[in-house]
Amino acid sequence: MTEEIRQRAEAVAQEVDAINAVVLPEPSGELVPLAEAPAPTAEEIRVRMAELDMSDTNSIVRFGSAAQEELQQISQAMLDGVRNKDVGPAGNSLREIVGTIRGFSVDELDPNRKLSWWERLFGKAKPIHNFLARYEDVQGQIDKITDNLLAHEHTLMKDIKSLDQLYDKTLNFYDELALYIAAGEEKIRELDEDAIPAKEAEVNAAPEDDQVMKAQELRDLRAARDDLERRVHDLKLTRQVTMQSLPSIRLVQENDKSLVTKINSTLVNTVPLWETQLAQALTIQRSTEAAAAVREANDLTNELLTANAKNLRESNKMVREEMERGVFDIEAVKQANADLIATIQESLEIADEGKRRRAAAEVEMEKMETELRDTLASASGRRDGVGDTMGTSVPARG
Repeated sequence: MTEEIRQRAEAVAQEVDAINAVVLPEPSGELVPLAEAPAPTAEEIRVRMAELDMSDTNSIVRFGSAAQEELQQISQAMLDGVRNKDVGPAGNSLREIVGTIRGFSVDELDPNRKLSWWERLFGKAKPIHNFLARYEDVQGQIDKITDNLLAHEHTLMKDIKSLDQLYDKTLNFYDELALYIAAGEEKIRELDEDAIPAKEAEVNAAPEDDQVMKAQELRDLRAARDDLERRVHDLKLTRQVTMQSLPSIRLVQENDKSLVTKINSTLVNTVPLWETQLAQALTIQRSTEAAAAVREANDLTNELLTANAKNLRESNKMVREEMERGVFDIEAVKQANADLIATIQESLEIADEGKRRRAAAEVEMEKMETELRDTLASASGRRDGVGDTMGTSVPARG
């Protein structure tokens, strides 16, 4: 919370104390008739009785209505600009500042998950809104919310002062109604005890030609008297309702005062405490991240040491094995020697087989040559013409 907001909150706290120190007057007791009223009150009652003209119905209908005009102006001024959407903004801000410092998890985005008792108690903000708010500046959020709370606090204080005026005007209206009721009842008493009996006597004493007119005037007077009695009864009902509205106004005021006090306490005490806790949480988080980084570095070092030791062992084994080996492995030399002997033996066997085949071929060729020569010789000795050409084509051997 900025220093400016802190100073504004402290200044408002003093104004809240001044508002709480105001003591509203209590309404007066029972109605006081004219005969028992003190002189100033009796004079006020007579002034209101003078407003009545029993021959004018409008004066009876409007009797006492002037007292409500100022009260109506105060009420209309309070209701001016009020919309249904304006219900509960301060409570929403309190829930919003709680939501600002609450933790966050991706599970909150699941619309099907079961709400915790904390969320059911303070109301669940929109998950996406919470998700986006996590990446905003926390101090900026708190300053914005404290500004909003100060605005609500200022509005509530204006309402409290307006309710003070409304209470005073309602109380004045309540007292005015008492005066009008007393004036009306006194007028009814005068009509019942003086005016109506006098008019009845006048009707009885009037000549026969005037009795009809006088009787009509008596009926009009009695009707006006009944209208006034009904009007006084309405004023009594209005006074009763007005008396009930006085504690209602005070109850609303007390609620507003309590909420203003709560908001001010939140601004002056709770928000700085939360900021301290957030600062501690930030330090703890940074320490946790640093510890995690150190742990990861240590883990990496250990992994490198383990991997290097393992690699060294495997590499050393491979090198030493290669070092201890000869230029040629004895098994390889032995196998090569065996293959070489087998190759030589196979070569000798093949050579022997070749000699044998060649010798056999020589024998066969000599045999074939002998057979051929004998055949040619036999053919040459016959001279029958069949083999002349054949016999003479090969020269005879000497």
